[in-house]
Amino acid sequence: MEAATTYQWNSKKILVVEDDESSAYLLGEILKETGAKIEYSTDGDQAVEYIREHPETDLILMDIHLPEKDGFTATREIKAFAHDIVIIAQTAYAFSVDHLEAARAGCDGLLTKPMSPGLLLDKINRYLS
Repeated sequence: MEAATTYQWNSKKILVVEDDESSAYLLGEILKETGAKIEYSTDGDQAVEYIREHPETDLILMDIHLPEKDGFTATREIKAFAHDIVIIAQTAYAFSVDHLEAARAGCDGLLTKPMSPGLLLDKINRYLS
């Protein structure tokens, strides 16, 4: 994952919200070389609670299809009290309705899985630099 070495986000905190363990692991592997502090959540309720407790979080990678509370609902709840946090939705389904719903929920961007490490890092870098 050599592409990550060009990004240095040592002072940044990223929350990965992902219910699939292998996807969360892959995201963590891509991000670990950047120096950012990476935290994990497996559902929307956990993500909302985490941001309430850690409002200093810089960016959230939010899976859309989560158990219990989906990513769109969690995004709306988070944006209601943490207006400036960057939320990038991630989905395995690239339907245009997902793009529209992501924008309506308050997501700052949307990436489709599987995503290339370079695309992911470039997208994040637009918000963290």
